Amino acid sequence: MDTQQGAARIVVGLDGSPSSQAALRWAVRYAGLVGGQIDVVTAWEIPGEASWSAPAADGEFDQEDAERRLVEEVRTVLGREAGAADAGPPVHERVVHGHPAEVLVEASEGADLLVVGSHGRGAFRRALLGSVSQQVTQHAACPVTIVRQDLSGT
Repeated sequence: MDTQQGAARIVVGLDGSPSSQAALRWAVRYAGLVGGQIDVVTAWEIPGEASWSAPAADGEFDQEDAERRLVEEVRTVLGREAGAADAGPPVHERVVHGHPAEVLVEASEGADLLVVGSHGRGAFRRALLGSVSQQVTQHAACPVTIVRQDLSGT
C-alpha cells in the first residue's frame, strides 16, 4: 500500500452502517486538518465460523466483488467521483478476512488514529453480543475515536 511519508495514518472501520459512514466522514475531515491519509478497512467472516453455537455456513465469498463494493460505498459516502484528484485526503480501501475487532486492532498497528462507528446498542445488548467499538478501545495500538450516527446527514 502506498503511503505518504510522514502523513498521519488514520484507519477507519466501515461496515455499511450509518454510524460507520459517519465515522468515515469524520475521519476525512480530521485527515484534512492534520494532512493525513485514510485506510478504510472492512472485515468479513463466514457466519458461525468462530462460534461454537452453529456450524460455519458454507458460503461463497467473492473478494473482488467485496473490494469493488467497498470502493463504491466510500465514493458514495464521500460524494467523490472516481479518480478525483482534488477530493481531499488520500483514501485506501481494504477488505480483510477475520472478526471485525481483531482486524481493526491489527490495522491499528502503526496508525495514528483508529475511527469506528458506534451502533449504540446499549449496555444490555452490548453485554450479550460484545461490541467492536468496546473491544478496539481496549486493545488498539493507537488512540481510538468512536463516532455516533450522523443524524444530520452531513
